[in-house]
Amino acid sequence: MKMFIFFVLAIVAFLGGAVGGDLVHRNRTDTAATTSENHTPETPADEDATATHETAAVHEASHSAEADASQDVEADWFRFPNQFFVPIIRNGTTVAVMVMTLTLETSTEALPQIEAQEHRLRDALLGALMIKANTGAFDGNFTSEAAMAGLREALLKATQMPSDAKVTKVLIGDIARQEQ
Repeated sequence: MKMFIFFVLAIVAFLGGAVGGDLVHRNRTDTAATTSENHTPETPADEDATATHETAAVHEASHSAEADASQDVEADWFRFPNQFFVPIIRNGTTVAVMVMTLTLETSTEALPQIEAQEHRLRDALLGALMIKANTGAFDGNFTSEAAMAGLREALLKATQMPSDAKVTKVLIGDIARQEQ
């Protein structure tokens, strides 16, 4: 029964986060569009602020153009059908289990190759997760941006070792620590 409640809570938390993220993203996009359409500078300070926003917009556009140029093919995703369970062992005793859902971002052309090598990739990712668990990466505030960036980087490196699969990102869909 505890496992059922745990999975229901994980799904509810994931859906709540997805809805909240969508609302925040939609509000930012609407606010940016409204600000850029209706803003007329009245003072030199406003002109400086407008110039800063325009510079940021140009930088963002050039950055996205570079990303588009490097990713000239359409992105696709491979979601592992099963969650990853990573035991956290301290002094020979399992103290917790990390539960994660991972998705790999790749090109549409590379997706069949990744699907064919699912077991090899899963093994490599689980190995990287075990190393992270044994080095204390899941202790303390493991969901901080710095910790998550390090985890994603390690997982991306792990996907590139066992195969020639062209994985561009590792997306962490769900992450939870279950104490024993």
